[in-house]
Amino acid sequence: MNIIIYSLIAGVAGMGLGSFITTIIGNRSDKMTSIFLAFSGGVMISLGFMELIPEAIEKSNVGIMLIGLFAGAALVYVLHEIVDKVTHANKSKSHDSHKHTHSHSHESHEPHDEFGELASSVRAADGNSRMLRSGLIMLFAIGLHNIPEGLALGAAGIINPQLGLALAVAIGLHNIPAGMAITTPLLIGGLSKYKAIGITLLAGSTTVLGTVAGVLVGGISDVAVAISFAVAAGALLYVVISETLPQAISMGKSNVAAIFTFIGIAVGVLSIQLLG
Repeated sequence: MNIIIYSLIAGVAGMGLGSFITTIIGNRSDKMTSIFLAFSGGVMISLGFMELIPEAIEKSNVGIMLIGLFAGAALVYVLHEIVDKVTHANKSKSHDSHKHTHSHSHESHEPHDEFGELASSVRAADGNSRMLRSGLIMLFAIGLHNIPEGLALGAAGIINPQLGLALAVAIGLHNIPAGMAITTPLLIGGLSKYKAIGITLLAGSTTVLGTVAGVLVGGISDVAVAISFAVAAGALLYVVISETLPQAISMGKSNVAAIFTFIGIAVGVLSIQLLG
């Protein structure tokens, strides 16, 4: 039961906090988001290499661990490919719509002022619509992304509650900027604060689904636990390497991201030593 509570804290509370921060401060600060991403990335690196991978080897062998590790990375890669295809399809539709509107504006005579204002309003509404669609796509992407994180939490928590708690904290921190990333375009797209927060919480709830799957798999056998740990490690590390750290560096535009990544690693190591 505790691991489900941890999952709710990591997924729903983490995403909800990020969403709430965005509704309070408006547009998210790139520097603050960079710090959150770098710190949480560092924590997850330490948990992956110091806990998940060693546990997988201990309960099976290096070969099974490596298979699970690459399977976890492949799982996230496939999810990203699906999201990218959906994103590109929507971008193409938006681009075609914009070209169609633009060509009609050239064909018509020069509008009076009131028609010019109407055209500006239409363009603004179309921009809001694109931002709303962008937020919903982000919701889909992060919702899928949270499932393997939940798997890691469930598989770890059923064997070692302290490790489950440490993972929940790391995932919760990681989900704060994710909540910001979903809520910002939804607000710009015209949704109310309450609707934007509610929709963002839905993305966090998928963590619980992954956690339940991790608990079920983790209770089968030592090999199943080892595979779960290895898959979770591969998924988490792939996300950190391909998304979290590059985005943190890009948004930070300084050495701040590197500094907070090392701070995150140090905190992760200390938490493993204190809670282990």
